[in-house]
Amino acid sequence: MLKIGVIGAGRLGKIHIALLKEIKEFELVGFFDTDESFRVDVAKELNVKSFSNVDELIDLVDAVDIVKPTISHFDFAVKAIRQSKHVFIEKPVTNTVEEAKQLLELAEEANVKVQVGHIERFNPAFKAALPYISNPRFIETHRMIEFDAKKVSIPVVMDLMSHDLDIILSIVKSNIKKISASGVEVIGSSPDIVNAVVEFDNGCVANLTASRVSLKNERVSKFYQKDAHIIIDYFKQETNLYALKTNGKTEIFTKKLDIVKQNPVQTELKEFAQSIQNDTAPQVGILDGSVMLDAALKIAEKIKKTTSLIED
Repeated sequence: MLKIGVIGAGRLGKIHIALLKEIKEFELVGFFDTDESFRVDVAKELNVKSFSNVDELIDLVDAVDIVKPTISHFDFAVKAIRQSKHVFIEKPVTNTVEEAKQLLELAEEANVKVQVGHIERFNPAFKAALPYISNPRFIETHRMIEFDAKKVSIPVVMDLMSHDLDIILSIVKSNIKKISASGVEVIGSSPDIVNAVVEFDNGCVANLTASRVSLKNERVSKFYQKDAHIIIDYFKQETNLYALKTNGKTEIFTKKLDIVKQNPVQTELKEFAQSIQNDTAPQVGILDGSVMLDAALKIAEKIKKTTSLIED
């Protein structure tokens, strides 16, 4: 059994703590957070030990789960890796691409596993669709959430669109040729709605839309390829396949894929444990996180150049 500690006990951190207590591969040693009163409340609520010193927690574990704001990801990950600890790190992997490159070098030198938390890769709806996705020519994604004042300070591209970017970049095995993007401020001081068009060298085009001021939650991707159309609903965990069938005459064949609904966060944490135990590469590694981050930063830069309301 692997000993693990959680760094960060905010909304998502609390979810990780609760799930880790249920995963048989892990023994949850405790968690660290900088806020003393917060530590006391979370420790009592979840019945788990809290640590006021992150180095003390790292000393006692085999792996850490970093669920803190992105700006601190790099420093905490470096601390753990330099002590030969495996690292699960929430997305985005780091604040800059350069930091991600440094982290990759350190992880390889220390021979530890580092997995990045892109949960939609572990969504059963996406996993069910994978065998049917082949060389898509056009991809359309919509990721909309109801307004949450607590998320106003988090850029839409990094918070929402990053999920779909990661999925697309994992499927389209081609370099990005061109990125166009625009954003609109509705409530916050940064774009609340963002649209990006990503064109690849192989001819595939992806049209991504993300919004944090929607009237309902929606997380849908549509993949269009020769003779087939696949729709993935990450929120409902449903996947539908539409394909052309020629049997004397051309017809549209429809199929709703069988899916066993699961918690993607729990699934990715189990996958992290298995990569350590079996000495295999994590399904979503630092390089994956770095590629997504690079594309996301380019989209953010394009938005700055096309939205006059946003100051440099």
